[in-house]
Amino acid sequence: MKILRTSSSTQRLALKLRSENKVIGFVPTMGYLHEGHISLIKTARKKADAVFVSIFVNPLQFGPAEDFTRYPRDFKHDEKLCNEAGADYIFYPDAKDMYPDDFSTYVDTENITNILEGKIRPGHFKGVTTVCLKLFNIICPHFAVFGQKDAQQLAVIRKMVSDLNLPLKIIKGDILREYDGLAMSSRNVYLSEEQRNDAPVLYKALSYAKSKISEGYNHDIDFLTHQMYKLIKSRHSVTKIDYIAFNDNRNLKPVESFKNLKKNTELLISIAVRFGKIRLIDNIVIKY
Repeated sequence: MKILRTSSSTQRLALKLRSENKVIGFVPTMGYLHEGHISLIKTARKKADAVFVSIFVNPLQFGPAEDFTRYPRDFKHDEKLCNEAGADYIFYPDAKDMYPDDFSTYVDTENITNILEGKIRPGHFKGVTTVCLKLFNIICPHFAVFGQKDAQQLAVIRKMVSDLNLPLKIIKGDILREYDGLAMSSRNVYLSEEQRNDAPVLYKALSYAKSKISEGYNHDIDFLTHQMYKLIKSRHSVTKIDYIAFNDNRNLKPVESFKNLKKNTELLISIAVRFGKIRLIDNIVIKY
């Protein structure tokens, strides 16, 4: 496995591999890898001749009050996990390489970014789409793998790829969970003991909604949301619920009634909850 530090040398290598008819798979990350990331790399390994992983904590997707400087970093650990998972290359640039002093071009995917995470974190997805387009142009992948845990991010990237006619496929990787249902996340390391004990309530609330819907519940979404809200707020370390939302998983349009859902609709139920200063997201998809 090789470490690549500059965008120019990485792009030259990627174009050489493509000229040799090698299939390039790509997994973009911000580092501090866990088993969820490893599953994405292994998915890419099964389909690609060359697997690239990027490790770059992207400053553009952090708001002024967010945790860019505190975001956990451990490159040696990441390097070990990437090697064990079968990655061929790690693209590990610095911010100056990605965003030189005269950088002034951004990608902004409208409408789909005005809800859920985009509403809570203005400008976040502008940073995500900008860095992803740059990474796609540098690494030239045939496909890229994104995790379902960041469901809106997945939908936004798919929309950007479609709208801009980018020649790559976006593959979804399933959410990996801890033994108690908590979705794996780099931010879990910030949780106190009490917060960690309470955090699985996110998945419990999602599972409650799924079980009710599976049993045939097709009444008021507001009532089901209220029941989920009460369950989550029953945990002492929960300080705020940013949202509990029901959307069409394909286009993120809000779902206002179960009765109007068509056959084969994918219902995305997503939540964002704060445990003190730590903000966690989770979701579940139900196929009708």
